[in-house]
Amino acid sequence: QVQLVESGGGLVQAGDSLRLSCAASRRTFSSFSMGWFRQAPGKEREFVAAINWSGDSINYKDSVKGRFTISRDNAKNTVYLQMNSLKLEDTAVYYCAAAPSPNGRYNYWGQGTQVTVSS
Repeated sequence: QVQLVESGGGLVQAGDSLRLSCAASRRTFSSFSMGWFRQAPGKEREFVAAINWSGDSINYKDSVKGRFTISRDNAKNTVYLQMNSLKLEDTAVYYCAAAPSPNGRYNYWGQGTQVTVSS
């Protein structure tokens, strides 16, 4: 069973930064595409960022471009989401997800970590 565990969320003020981490239990993590999603109160879960196995293909939701950076360290089986210049609208539960193959479904999900941005 693949397990993903997010950490690094918290309460911050607008303009502050956080770095989220996602640790994967699966040995084959390095071959997975990884993504970050979020779900704000009263909203549907939405895509935030994704990175392929080698780290050379990255995509972001438009509203986080220039502020968020997704990265991975395959040796540590860990994916990161560096979030800078946080805004109130970034408040959400952030979820890590894994897709076993490129353009495949995100079959594995973490439990989520809360990010709250205050004014």
